[in-house]
Amino acid sequence: MHFLFLSCTPLFTSATTTTVQGLQPRCESHIFNNGKHYRSCKDLPVLDSFLHFSYARETGVLDVAYRHANLESSSWIAWAINPTKKGMLGAQALVAYRNSTSGVMRAYTSNINSYATMLQESPLSFRVTQVSAEYLDGEMTIFATMVLPPNTTVVNHLWQDGPLKEGDRLGMHAMSGDHLKSMSTLDLLSGQVTATKSVNGNILLVKRIHGLVNTVSWGILMPIGVMAARYMKTYETLDPTWFYVHVVCQLTGYLAGLLGGLGTAIYMALHTGMRSTAHTVIGILIFCLGFLQILALKARPGKDHKYRTYWNWYHHTVGYVVVVLSVYNIYKGFVILQPGSGWKIAYTAIICAIGAFAIVMEILQFKKRWGSLFVKKSEDLQEANQSAFKKEISKFMNRWGDKTPEDLEANQSASIEVV
Repeated sequence: MHFLFLSCTPLFTSATTTTVQGLQPRCESHIFNNGKHYRSCKDLPVLDSFLHFSYARETGVLDVAYRHANLESSSWIAWAINPTKKGMLGAQALVAYRNSTSGVMRAYTSNINSYATMLQESPLSFRVTQVSAEYLDGEMTIFATMVLPPNTTVVNHLWQDGPLKEGDRLGMHAMSGDHLKSMSTLDLLSGQVTATKSVNGNILLVKRIHGLVNTVSWGILMPIGVMAARYMKTYETLDPTWFYVHVVCQLTGYLAGLLGGLGTAIYMALHTGMRSTAHTVIGILIFCLGFLQILALKARPGKDHKYRTYWNWYHHTVGYVVVVLSVYNIYKGFVILQPGSGWKIAYTAIICAIGAFAIVMEILQFKKRWGSLFVKKSEDLQEANQSAFKKEISKFMNRWGDKTPEDLEANQSASIEVV
């Protein structure tokens, strides 16, 4: 799910600014400040939420109050009915939030017809009146009267909350945990709530597959492939084995990431909407850089070609950038997916082992990899010293080389007399 916001004719009511976080009350014991009473109430299974309603089957009039407890004042809430299907697309929502400047509550309706919705204000597919909201003691409530088609008995409903951004913009709700479970089927006659698992369960499974595939492909295989090229290449007996190991790891990682990683990302974008988060942008950048690396193989000059050095610089630099971005983005994904701590600990242990191995290999191969550089500098210094010495000898010979011993003695005597 992306957003659940609604819009109708907005109604503004005063909001109390107290934000006491009390214990979650049961709906039967709640008394509304505006004196409203409802024939049925239901403790919703997640997000500290409660639904109070009165329904007349013959007329289709549904008088409803949706409450969300233990909520910061800088939040928005939404409750929606989907008259046509399960899930977010097509949901008819009520949305409310507290104005950050005036402290006044705003309530409105929004017809969600896209996964990329920003919960713009719009009329619903059925008539809605008396839309209002209040915020009191850390609890936000939306009130409304809806007119459903007569003889409606069962509806699919959804509820959600999220942060209020600067300028009272409705921020994205969390995409994990209870926020992916906040939907069910509601029997308006019996009050029975039946959890809906198909849509959100699939999304959660896809998200886990996305995280697992990308962690293995970009976060493990790619670094191993880079190390194979860097450290195996220095041993003549491993040539060309290092090249095949490098190519297999890189291509396997890229193809797995392409099919399992990008494929699941596209699936989630189609079913929950595309969001321009840092994780998404970095992921797209990594795929593009990986594709450029594959193209670069086609343009690789021969070992003795004059441009081979420049190609190596490009290929190595882009490869290291991909590895660093991949590891960073995997940890960004952990924050979004919020898996068990064991997953993050396991990956951290693996990446630390890879890093420790790289450090050890750098130490062992330091002389072989960088020794020639220092030897060359030493030779260059020695050659420079020899050249300077030869110049001094040449200057000395040019000045004194044609003089006899008597001339040198006379010059010395002349210097003494001058003194």
